[in-house]
Amino acid sequence: MAKQDFYETLGVSKSASADELKRAYRRLAMQYHPDRNAGDKGAEQKFKDLNEAYDVLKDDQKRAAYDRFGHAAFEQGGRHGPGGFGFAAGGFADIFDEMFGEFMGGGRRGQGGPSRGSDLQYNLEISLEEAFRGKQTTIRVPTLVACEQCKGSGAEAGSKPITCPRCHGRGRLRVQQGFFTIEQTCAGCQGAGRVIDNPCKACGGQGRTRREKTLSVNIPAGVEDGIRMRLAGEGEVGVRGASAGDLFVFISVAPHRIFKRDGPNIHCRVPLPITTAALGGTIEVPTVDGSRTRVSVPAGTQSGHQFRLRGKGMTVLRSPARGDMFIEAVVETPQNLTKRQQELLREFEKEGGSRPTHPESEGFFARVKEFFEDLRE
Repeated sequence: MAKQDFYETLGVSKSASADELKRAYRRLAMQYHPDRNAGDKGAEQKFKDLNEAYDVLKDDQKRAAYDRFGHAAFEQGGRHGPGGFGFAAGGFADIFDEMFGEFMGGGRRGQGGPSRGSDLQYNLEISLEEAFRGKQTTIRVPTLVACEQCKGSGAEAGSKPITCPRCHGRGRLRVQQGFFTIEQTCAGCQGAGRVIDNPCKACGGQGRTRREKTLSVNIPAGVEDGIRMRLAGEGEVGVRGASAGDLFVFISVAPHRIFKRDGPNIHCRVPLPITTAALGGTIEVPTVDGSRTRVSVPAGTQSGHQFRLRGKGMTVLRSPARGDMFIEAVVETPQNLTKRQQELLREFEKEGGSRPTHPESEGFFARVKEFFEDLRE
């Protein structure tokens, strides 16, 4: 008898997404699960067909091979597909664990043993100058550390944890679900494989207590906003002597009142008096390394013109190089003029005559005039 198409088995189209496949499998697997259909051979076979179909279609490579070759892709025992994919079909228990592990006992998580401690996050803000130079700093992190009284064992002084009598030290128990055998975390020892008859009074048998820990952090020069630094083993200690998690330090660089950073480069907007922009001159600007540099401004400089100072930008992370600094000129219009200053400006305007002293504005208004003349034609 020919096998039914896997898509038909799950009741989905060939264009179904991974989420649609998962939802269809979950719904039908619950419907035809042997525990709900005791003694029904038809339901048992349907459940096997569902698992076989989902095992293939949930894997992108297997699905691609099936779409191209059909069931022939998994002949010869289902261990090798065409083109050397090497499909070793997983057991039904693997799929069942994936889909229903949460309400059937948490699925399989490996052999017994106490769980690793949780990772921690610490947010650290630094200045742009500190990001340029690098910084050695200390941080204080509230965390869980090994209990000093019981040395992390969780047992009162003079006593020891004993092997869990329920799981015999494995930390896992096997539970029969119909024709499936599913492993669950042992409820007696919570997966640790050992139980404590006489728990430590200082930590309540957990083997850890809350404390603020002081750590030294080395921030490298050139660090950028949003970078994450990992301090291995500086997170929370696990229960009863389990290994500690990691601490992740997230770096944020505070906005600067003068400079704006763009990767390795620094940008700075500098206002220029109209006289300096028109006649030319020299200005002095600060740099991110704390020094000063002089910039020559040519006569007739316009707003938006940029001066590039090579090698005056940010330190590049793990490199001896530096970025560049860009000075953007912003020509400032004078305010609060005296009568004499106003008179001088009017004289300046009259002296211009037909000479193009403002080429950009004159060119713009010439184009505007042509625009309106074209409209009238």
